[in-house]
Amino acid sequence: MENRINDNLVSIIMPVYNVEKYIAQSIESVISQTYKEWELLIMDDASTDSSYSIMEKYSMVDDRIKIHKAEKNMGVVKIRNSLTELATGKYIAFLDSDDMWMPEKLERQQFFMNENNISISCTEYIRINENNEKINDVEILEHIKYSDLLKNNYLGCLTVMYDISKIGKRKFKELDKNEDYVLWLDIIKDTKIIYGLKEKLAMYRVLSSSRSSNKFDAAMVRWKIYRKYEKLSFISSVYYFTFYIVKAVIKNFRK
Repeated sequence: MENRINDNLVSIIMPVYNVEKYIAQSIESVISQTYKEWELLIMDDASTDSSYSIMEKYSMVDDRIKIHKAEKNMGVVKIRNSLTELATGKYIAFLDSDDMWMPEKLERQQFFMNENNISISCTEYIRINENNEKINDVEILEHIKYSDLLKNNYLGCLTVMYDISKIGKRKFKELDKNEDYVLWLDIIKDTKIIYGLKEKLAMYRVLSSSRSSNKFDAAMVRWKIYRKYEKLSFISSVYYFTFYIVKAVIKNFRK
């Protein structure tokens, strides 16, 4: 049986695994939100460092922080899906435990969605390194269509918010990489448009050990998404894959 939905509540999904260096900053960025009606659902994925004890300390002083601990390592996809099941808010938002939000992120995005009757939205964000130093800004379109999303994944997971009263609770597919991108592609087939709030309201941390750091593997995953999950023709796949390669080259050149 699903939990009763609170119309003003934002449920924030945060998977955790060995992030003792960053998790406090991530949680603090939620506590600092100007919008106060939120629940932070955190699940530790059998970390071997002090991540869980840090979570515990925060949960003891703020009852909006609800912590869980996996008995064995489940992986980020299962963790996100499990936490989504527990969510009681009308809105679902995502924040990984090494990323951060600007203080006005939830307030600005929730207002944007309410005022415009939006099912799903994303914002712009800033990419930072392991020392909180800025790498670059990531800009988005105001109206993202399916064809736009095939050319470029404009949606940073940490910027997405969706309304479960309009599109239900959505689950990530069991993929090694890009499970968020596949979910956005699934959702946009229903909503037709994903709306972009052109304000930089989040900070995405680029880690050398991240799952997306291997560029060749990431490219192969993108090709697989076009062919296997989106079932595009070979010619269409080549067309959209070209945009992916050009963007990757430009990003590498700008480093």
